[in-house]
Amino acid sequence: MHSFIPPERFFPYLSWTDIEAMSNKENVVIIQPVGAIEQHGPHLPLIVDAAIGMGVLGKALAKLEADIPAYALPSLYYGKSNEHWNFPGTITLSTETLTATIMELGDSIYRAGFRKLVLMNSHGGQPQVMQMAARDLHVKYGDFAVFPLFTWRVPHITKELLTPKEAAQGMHAGDAETSLMLALLPEQVKLDKAVAEYPPAQPEDSLLSWEGKLPVAWVTKDISKSGVIGDATTATKEKGDRILESVSDGWVQVIREIYHFRPPQS
Repeated sequence: MHSFIPPERFFPYLSWTDIEAMSNKENVVIIQPVGAIEQHGPHLPLIVDAAIGMGVLGKALAKLEADIPAYALPSLYYGKSNEHWNFPGTITLSTETLTATIMELGDSIYRAGFRKLVLMNSHGGQPQVMQMAARDLHVKYGDFAVFPLFTWRVPHITKELLTPKEAAQGMHAGDAETSLMLALLPEQVKLDKAVAEYPPAQPEDSLLSWEGKLPVAWVTKDISKSGVIGDATTATKEKGDRILESVSDGWVQVIREIYHFRPPQS
C-alpha cells in the first residue's frame, strides 16, 4: 500500500493512538502528494504524474534524517486534467472538486493537531489550484502553515541533462518525464512508441507564450497531435536515475527547512 514510500513514513500505517501521543505535533511535516491520471503520449502510462510524485517523495523520505518527523499521505491520484480530456483515458476533477478535496483534507489534518501541510503537486495543470486552496486554509486557520509546492521547483540538475530546445520547450511527456519513468517504472514505458513533437512556434517578437510570463490558455489538442510536448526519443534510464537523485535531494532540503520553519507571530 505504501508504494515507494518507506513504511515508517507512511501516515496511514499509524494508529490513532500513535498520532494522539505524537510529540512536537505542530512541527511534524505532513505531505500530500497530488498527481493526475491523464494521457502522456503513446509511450507512457496515465499514472506518470502520480508515480513521479510518489517516487521522488519516497526517495527523499528515505534520505531524510530519522529525527525529522515527516509523513506521506496516500497520493491523491486524480487532479484537474481537463486540458488533456480529448485523449482517451484522462480522468479529471473540476477545479471546484479538487479545491474542496484539498480543503476538507486540510480540515482533517488540522483537527488531528498538525500545523504543517505540504501540497506536493506533480501535475503542471493545477499549481494555481494548490496555491488558492493553501491560502484559503491559512485564512481559515491562522496557525496552519500550508505549502503549495510543485515537485519540479526544488533545486535539481535536470535541465543540464536536456538539449537547449527541450529545456526551453519540453512541457509534457518529453525527455525528463520519460527518463524518470524509466528509473521508476521501466516496465510501463514503451520507448519504441516515443515521439518528438513541439508546440507551434510563436513569432520571434511576440510577448505571448504557451507557458511563461504572458501565456495563452490552451488544451493539448491545440498544440500536439500525439499528446507529447517535447522529445521523448532521447530519454534514458541513466538520465532518469540522475534526475531522481537530484530532485529527491532537493526535496530533502525543502522538508528539512519546513520542519524548522517558524511562522511569523501575528
